[in-house]
Amino acid sequence: MGRQRKVRSDKKVDCKPTVPVELKECIYRISYVTNTPVKDIAEIICVSGLKSKKVIGLLSDHLRRDLQIGNTFYIGDLDRESLQKMKNTKTERITTRFNQNDFESIRALAYSLDVTPTRTAAILLDKTIHHTNIVNRLAKEYVSGHLNESKMKELKKIIYYINRNGSSSEKISWVNLLSYFYDELKDGSVSMSKTISNWIENINQKMS
Repeated sequence: MGRQRKVRSDKKVDCKPTVPVELKECIYRISYVTNTPVKDIAEIICVSGLKSKKVIGLLSDHLRRDLQIGNTFYIGDLDRESLQKMKNTKTERITTRFNQNDFESIRALAYSLDVTPTRTAAILLDKTIHHTNIVNRLAKEYVSGHLNESKMKELKKIIYYINRNGSSSEKISWVNLLSYFYDELKDGSVSMSKTISNWIENINQKMS
């Protein structure tokens, strides 16, 4: 009898949740503007949802079996309708991967929701994007990776100033700021850091 091959503890588990087309397009846009692979973006969003009390709180109303996360215990009810079936909407698959610990957390949540792990991943993607600040955080982290500390502080001050003194239609988020920078970068002639520095300089001139 052959020796059974050991499974690496750090090996990632493939997961291909089915999501509404609009949600998939949103995730692909986040991937594009942050220059991060789609599978990594999907993983980050799902894991953030697992760690978000707000997301788990929203899902607690749909738990069919009890669930414990840390010191918090959620009561399930088998009379609740299952979330396994999706509403009538156009869907497509999206590919991601999870480390063993995160996937076990997804499986535990799936058991309590009485749905499959892939369906749970799809639910987490949807709830996390719509009910947390994850997208804005990803954009902020990406921008900060292209600026030194002083430039980043200057950029934050500018955003604060514009949001404090402008109208509601002029509010700036890290997401739409990054989208604007990418529009400027399409021809590939200027780097991200240079584009941001030029933008800061132009804004400072207008404010002076």
